[in-house]
Amino acid sequence: MHAAVERLFEAADAAGVMEICELVLTHFGVQGHLRWRRRDEQVAHLAGQLDLAEDPQGSRTLILEWADLPLAEVTRDQLEWLGRLADIRLRQLAETSRLYEAISRLALAERLQRALYAIAEQAGAGHDMPEMMRSLHAIVSSLMYAENFYIVLYDAATDTVRFPYYVDIADTDPPPPDQSVPMHELLHSLTWNLLQEGRPLMGSIDELRQQFGDRFVLVGPSCEHWLGAPLLRAGRVVGGIVMQSYRPDTHYSRHDLDLLNYVAQHVQTALERREAHIELGRRVTDRTAALREANRVLRQQVLQRQRGERLQAALFRIAELANTAESLEKFYAATHQVISGLLYARNFYIALVDEESGQLTFPYSVDDIDNVRPPRAHGRGATEYVLRHAKPLLATPAEIERLSALGEISHFGTRSVCWLGVPLIWGGKATGVLALQSYSPEHTYNERDQELLTFVSYHIANALQRKQAATSLKQAYAGLERRVTERTRALALANRDLREQIAERERVERRLKYETLHDSLTGLPNRTLLLQRLEQAMQRYIANPNEQFAVLFIDLDRFKVINDSVGHLVGDDLLFQVGGRIRACLKTRDVVARLGGDEFAVLLEGIVDTAKPMLIADRIISELQTPFRLGTKEIFTSASIGIALSSPHYRQPEELLRDADAAMYNAKDGGRHRAAMFDDRLRREALSLLDMESDLRHALSRNEFEPFYQPIVELSDGRVTGYEALLRWHHPERGLLSPGDFLLIAEECGCAEAIDWQIFEQVCTQAVRLIGTEGFISINVSGRHFRVADLDQRLLALFNQYAVPTRCIRIEVTEHALLENPTQVKQMLQNLRSHGVGIALDDFGTGYSSLSYLHQYPFETLKIDRSFITELPPDDTETQGLALVRAIQVLADSLQMKVIAEGIEEESQRQALMRVGCRYGQGFLFARPQPASTWLSAEKPLLLA
Repeated sequence: MHAAVERLFEAADAAGVMEICELVLTHFGVQGHLRWRRRDEQVAHLAGQLDLAEDPQGSRTLILEWADLPLAEVTRDQLEWLGRLADIRLRQLAETSRLYEAISRLALAERLQRALYAIAEQAGAGHDMPEMMRSLHAIVSSLMYAENFYIVLYDAATDTVRFPYYVDIADTDPPPPDQSVPMHELLHSLTWNLLQEGRPLMGSIDELRQQFGDRFVLVGPSCEHWLGAPLLRAGRVVGGIVMQSYRPDTHYSRHDLDLLNYVAQHVQTALERREAHIELGRRVTDRTAALREANRVLRQQVLQRQRGERLQAALFRIAELANTAESLEKFYAATHQVISGLLYARNFYIALVDEESGQLTFPYSVDDIDNVRPPRAHGRGATEYVLRHAKPLLATPAEIERLSALGEISHFGTRSVCWLGVPLIWGGKATGVLALQSYSPEHTYNERDQELLTFVSYHIANALQRKQAATSLKQAYAGLERRVTERTRALALANRDLREQIAERERVERRLKYETLHDSLTGLPNRTLLLQRLEQAMQRYIANPNEQFAVLFIDLDRFKVINDSVGHLVGDDLLFQVGGRIRACLKTRDVVARLGGDEFAVLLEGIVDTAKPMLIADRIISELQTPFRLGTKEIFTSASIGIALSSPHYRQPEELLRDADAAMYNAKDGGRHRAAMFDDRLRREALSLLDMESDLRHALSRNEFEPFYQPIVELSDGRVTGYEALLRWHHPERGLLSPGDFLLIAEECGCAEAIDWQIFEQVCTQAVRLIGTEGFISINVSGRHFRVADLDQRLLALFNQYAVPTRCIRIEVTEHALLENPTQVKQMLQNLRSHGVGIALDDFGTGYSSLSYLHQYPFETLKIDRSFITELPPDDTETQGLALVRAIQVLADSLQMKVIAEGIEEESQRQALMRVGCRYGQGFLFARPQPASTWLSAEKPLLLA
């Protein structure tokens, strides 16, 4: 028995527990049969049956059945003891299974979190875009099967797509990553449908073909299963992520679909951050290139200045040598040293014409090869060529060959790579030559060197002749000093220009810094500077709670009307004067900033009394109430102000601006031209609004929205002729909600259109079962939908997808929907009407009620608003409300339109409508809106012909 109990507590599953219990029963000598009884199995209370243990994991009970004979008391106690042990082990196994499941879910969540962190890190990594794409592929592969994976980016401006990353084991011709493909080339492909639908898609090729019908064309290899999720930016589709499986045993699940859709938004965020990072890098590169070019110019200017300084120093040195050299030999050597400071002069000689003998002498020569140059008679050498023509010669071997061919030069000493000679001019004729030559290709001369050496040769010639003509030498010195002065003046001017450029650059930098922190229109601080000052005020408040401050958020009332009526120039002038008036209401240390548009913000510091911000706000409102004189016009405006006081719970400056903004909107809701303080009520409302927005987005993914149907009946006998589909929300905490409880918030957060399409799709799935082919169902289409150019095509495609006859659908639109884009709305309605869809004008008489609508648009039905029905008299008394209803009925009859009265709750209202000739109506008198299941389960016919 001891071994059996140990095996019982080592059993791995319920079957093992049952097997060990059978062994123990054999040991007890009980002749019976063990089996499992399901929870839904009816319990038979028999004498030969005993419940031993319950299996929480399998929702069943282990029972013992034996022959209908009484058991001994000891045997029954043993069986109860065995049952308790088995029950304990089964509960342990169930708890272990639950823990394993929890660990699995936790591991999956941890993997997802690591993947999201990795995606976020890719945006700031230093990889290039292909490497980033490969990293994103690896991250997604860690979450699900993604052997075949590609990313597509959509450019709405050019209507083209690009595949920056594409990996597919079956596709032998992948698209190039840098090539843009027009969308029409991918028409009706799975990628095209993903970008058009803007929602995740999943399924096999057959399932997707059945889903899209005529809008399906297979492009590329056929896969076993396909999964794609769109990349969204501000609600617009900018690309998608797609994975394919060619394995028959590998399909994607709904969990994979939700996971990829969730990960896709983080991937889109990473791509946007990466694109912003690349754009910032490009700007930094451009700025660096501009600064590098400016630096290059500056260095050239510095080099030019240094070259000028060296030349100036050389000239001074030559002038000094002319007066201080003790002998010509020292003068020649010193001159060679000066020229070496300006040019490559390793091989240098001076040639002079001896006036007495007429020979060519070489009083100074330094050369690696021909260091000794004896005097010679005039010949046809390069030195004599310079003397003969009295002009410089820059000669290469090719130039020497050319001059030799012309007969100008007949002999040349040791051939050099480059030879430069300039004449020494005195008294208008050449009396000598300065010559430089290089035997290495590393050192050559150019025209600039020729000009420099020519310039220097003049001074050397003057120095050589100083003893023959003292007066001429003095004049040469005077000319030299004049030229030095001019050059010095030129260098001084260049230096002054350089200082002016540096000063201008510093001024531009100060201006850029100012413009970065101030508004260009009003000159006031902008949002950036205000947030900096707010952060400083918060730090002082944290250090000393007595340093209280407040933030005022100011918004001009009706500023758009002023802009549209008198123009933006006058509007800008108004904003400038408003900023000045607000500044005049504050102390010097307070900050007033323009946030953008007609929004201003004020930071009040040193608040002692919490009532002071409200007093200052009232002062600003009063000051802005005074008329503004702008040119020849007198403009009136007012302001709404929200106030947020400093509090320890604030952590970021943006939180104060947010709460002040919320208080400002509260002031506008209270009638404008007033100030409101942010309090706990507004904070709770803001949190409630945030929770409602979150619940709406979760409700969309969980399909919590459902259409409720209210019958439309004939008033004479109550027969049902159709239904109106009304939106309801099954909130998990607040219960069933009507549109008035959440629709306004849904419109603000951009969920309303998606909710409507969920309702439209549910109506299409229920329409045929609900009305058959005889009646109709009305769906409400708001004006927001008509902003989409292909609304009519999408509706017709939806009806065709669910095989709903178009004559069984009626579109209800309000007069407001006709005002925004009447031409486009008219074309859509006419297209729907031409395909058999009915068009009804809802809430007739409550809007602009222009009679031109009735013949411009293809209406077949008018719906009288409930506000007119409640005004109907309880008897035969003639009232204005009854006259209006009668006029609407007569108008509809003349245009051969049907009339449906809404909101009928009293029998007297029904009788009054029948008296004026109205045939159809709906309201609580007949039935309240109910889900489709209620009407489908009704005993009486739902729809009578």
